[in-house]
Amino acid sequence: MPSTELTHVFRIAAPPREVYDHLREPEHYIGLSPLVVAVRDVRRDDDGTVRYTAVERFRFLGLRHDNAIDVTISADPAGLPDAAAVGGEVRSPGRVRMGYRFAIAGDGPGSVVTDVLRLHTPPGLLRFAASQAGAVQKARAVVLAGRLERRA
Repeated sequence: MPSTELTHVFRIAAPPREVYDHLREPEHYIGLSPLVVAVRDVRRDDDGTVRYTAVERFRFLGLRHDNAIDVTISADPAGLPDAAAVGGEVRSPGRVRMGYRFAIAGDGPGSVVTDVLRLHTPPGLLRFAASQAGAVQKARAVVLAGRLERRA
């Protein structure tokens, strides 16, 4: 299966704990990931893992498509208050798989977030999926900063 890795590093004027708390809640991904328009069937495991279904809405070949995807969030608070990580997996019905990880590190009064996506697709879909994922990654940084910096 073709694959690629995308990395986006950004600063945010919020401490690591606030960034961590925001990224580990499924409902916060509505609008945070611009394609996500709904979250449903949220299940929380005893180990802190969260599983849910997200609905992505996008256009492909000019047609609107709602894609239900299975998402897992694993949060690692080790290192707080100075650092933390949130990551997981996304599985799409089209056999598109994505591993993701947000590494959050304190940076003065704010944080540096390293957003890494590992994308695996069936042949012929990698370019489209990578362009969508890269755009989401950059937009997510702007939305997250807007949400958390308003609180400060």
